[in-house]
Amino acid sequence: MLRMLKAWLKEEDVSKDLIFLLLIGGLYSLGIFLSSTFVNIYLWKQSNSYTDIALYNLSIYIMQPITFILAGKCAKKIDRVIVLRTGVIVLSVFFLSVLIIGEKAAEFNILLGSLLGVGYGFYWLAYNVLTFEITEPETRDFFNGFLGVLQSFGGMTGPLFAGYVISRLNEFTGYTVIFAISFSFFILAVFISFGLSRRKAKGNFSFKRIILERKYNKNWNRILQAHVSQGFREGTFLFAISIWIYLITRDEFTLGVFNLVYSGFSLLFFFLVTRWVKPRRRKKAIFYAGLALYVSVLLLLINDSLSLLLVYAAISGIFFPILYVPYQSLTFDVIGKAWNAGEMRIEYIVVREIFLNAGRVASILVFLLAIVFISPETGIPYILLLVGGGNFFIYFFIKNIQLKTT
Repeated sequence: MLRMLKAWLKEEDVSKDLIFLLLIGGLYSLGIFLSSTFVNIYLWKQSNSYTDIALYNLSIYIMQPITFILAGKCAKKIDRVIVLRTGVIVLSVFFLSVLIIGEKAAEFNILLGSLLGVGYGFYWLAYNVLTFEITEPETRDFFNGFLGVLQSFGGMTGPLFAGYVISRLNEFTGYTVIFAISFSFFILAVFISFGLSRRKAKGNFSFKRIILERKYNKNWNRILQAHVSQGFREGTFLFAISIWIYLITRDEFTLGVFNLVYSGFSLLFFFLVTRWVKPRRRKKAIFYAGLALYVSVLLLLINDSLSLLLVYAAISGIFFPILYVPYQSLTFDVIGKAWNAGEMRIEYIVVREIFLNAGRVASILVFLLAIVFISPETGIPYILLLVGGGNFFIYFFIKNIQLKTT
């Protein structure tokens, strides 16, 4: 793997920490993609309640930013690798809890969602900070692209394998097998984390000061507004799409096929974007990709045929990497050039996640309000159209960001 990465980067050095961070990200993706799609289906099959599913996801997005603040404080006092390891361990506990609770999991939807949110908070705070520290501006697009390749590989193999296993085994037995496999992936990621170099931060935790920095740094304010917009789409899309596909097909394996198509195209385009999209082309890429992702939602309104769903999956798989890679790199570059970024990098990551999850919470509240007035079976595509513009509007928040690029 080291030789492949060095060949890809040519003249750039590939550090041991970068490789281990990619490996952990890859295992995380396998574990999450194997199970996360089906946790929503698992809970829905037990309760048949859209409100329960929405509250499960709402509890994730409420606990995640709260945990980010706690994890940020910890990262200022202890090794950030320990914070990363804590997140992976909590995620392992989540899947272990689902295994133990079993067919009564829907009764503990808020508790399980909160536990997952805590795991996400610790994991992503540490992972994002380590990404910021380990990568440089010239390697950032590569890292995000290669991580995207690993995530897409997990998205291709995980849901398809999980869907096959679940559809072949009796009732909830398949879910138990899949959750157990995810648990093992997270345990392996914990062991790999011991290979990362220790990294400590100095100074006090001052995330409120970084929130106020929006008044003095226009680029920072713009990127935060973009993250609210991003979260507004993600909050509902991350669970409603899978529920909608299952409602149409009543088959977990078909849901796996949908993810296979989506992730197959993502795998290819994450690989290509690292070559095509240079810093000077980032904004154009974000605009056209965001527009394509928004327009593609119209396919869900035409009819509920499987063929159109797969076309939607292909379009999303093509354009999401074109948006995500330059957008993530631009975000880290804005942070890198912001006031006191060296000492306050953790606070910048925490504040970014607070705004991202604010958008997600708003999205789910819209969903909960909408299903009061319209049947979810007929209303989900229209709800998706309402919140689906989030990625497109990212461009209008970031278009005036000025950074020195090459």
